[in-house]
Amino acid sequence: MVGLAVAARLSEECQDVYVLEKNKRFGQETSGHNSGVIHSGIHYPPKSLKAELCVKGNRMLYDLCEEHGVPFKRLGKLTVAIEDEEIEELERLMRQGEANGVEELRMIGKEEVRRLEPKVEVERALYSPTTGILEPDELMNHFYSEIQRHSGLFVPVTEVTSMKKVGDDYEVGGVSTDEKFTIRAEAVINCAGLYSDRVASMAGLDVDRLGYRLHWCKGDYFRLSGKPLVRMLVYPVPKGPGLGIHLTPDMAGGVRLGPNAYYVHDVSYEVESSEKEFRADVERFLPSIAEREIRADSAGVRPKLEGPGMGFKDFVIRHEADRGLFGLVNLVGIESPGLTASPAIAELVLRLYHDEIAK
Repeated sequence: MVGLAVAARLSEECQDVYVLEKNKRFGQETSGHNSGVIHSGIHYPPKSLKAELCVKGNRMLYDLCEEHGVPFKRLGKLTVAIEDEEIEELERLMRQGEANGVEELRMIGKEEVRRLEPKVEVERALYSPTTGILEPDELMNHFYSEIQRHSGLFVPVTEVTSMKKVGDDYEVGGVSTDEKFTIRAEAVINCAGLYSDRVASMAGLDVDRLGYRLHWCKGDYFRLSGKPLVRMLVYPVPKGPGLGIHLTPDMAGGVRLGPNAYYVHDVSYEVESSEKEFRADVERFLPSIAEREIRADSAGVRPKLEGPGMGFKDFVIRHEADRGLFGLVNLVGIESPGLTASPAIAELVLRLYHDEIAK
């Protein structure tokens, strides 16, 4: 998602933009295995890149969808306090969201929650009307078409295995459809997702010392059978490495549960969690789910910079000129809200390129 967004924006103003993709098509990993949520920006510390780019990206993304016909639904979201002791965390999220510039946030009581979502039973909720959904593939298709329209080149089945500085340029090597290749480039934008730390290390950076080492965090999804029980997104108060098992309507009219979050050492897209775990978590605020069937749906893996027990880690979006790598821009740890932030990230990278790299 982010690599396509960056390439689409760069190709508007730069010549010879190449997107190297190791898979047969784009979106086969993190980008194609997520909830498709357009986040409002309440979950991230003020002045962090995640906060600033999420709030900016939220507005840009709705405008982009309207202008280019990318389907979306601005559904709104309830973040719910199931017990009294969770209300304080809701209030903190509201203050944080307001500090980040999220618009129209308001705290609502159980009666208004029941009016908005009759089957949700909680003490209070934080209502964020700017949260929405889209289909990630549709957004990626838009960015891909923009790359083509501006004469950029998307090169699939092309895996980068080496990178070194040669004079003022970079020599990028790898394997493309079983043949070795070498490309000479003025600038390299590392948007390699789950493997962005490996690409950074190819350039000679010490990813452990710099805090670029990624920790893979998996999330499973289940799908609710029958008629949807909710109309908008419903999230619990976040705990642990994710945002908690939540309810997300999709563009087709169904509802998914998830994702949860647990750290893994290998990338697998098989659902490993139990129905019992998901049902128990959601029953806390949606008791009527006990009467419904839920079934395993899909899974995704996030490239998190924070490992188990670590505190908040922000996106890394950085030109590495001061480390002897003029022309290399690293994007590392781009997880949620990466989809929402993608057009804003693209603008930031374009600005870095023009201000610091272009000659």
